Amino acid sequence: VQLVESGGGLVQAGGSLRLSCAASGFTFDDYAIGWFRQAPGKEREGVSGISRSDGTTYYADSVKGRFTTSSDNAKNAVYLQMNSLKPEDTAVYYCAAREGPIRGWVPSGVIEYDFWGQGTQVTVSS
Repeated sequence: VQLVESGGGLVQAGGSLRLSCAASGFTFDDYAIGWFRQAPGKEREGVSGISRSDGTTYYADSVKGRFTTSSDNAKNAVYLQMNSLKPEDTAVYYCAAREGPIRGWVPSGVIEYDFWGQGTQVTVSS
């Protein structure tokens, strides 16, 4: 079981990035996929997530209206579209997976996930 994030980089405030989370060794079909981030000196925090069982999504208050999580079944991938980026969004972003089925909600805590990617750096300059 392996998760691989990609799509991070350096962007100016107000810009956009799309992160991808691809799975190998298993299919996402009945998993919940979460997006987390960790800034230097801070704890890892939940940002968003999606239930592959029924499409339920959740967003942290800090990213609502700016970030969108989506899923591509054919590509066995999940995406995090990040718009209107702010310097405070700077962090290493991780995707994580938890086996389901999970319907009607999405886990948002670090300890609720079993598998993690290696992370991708997102830096937003002011």
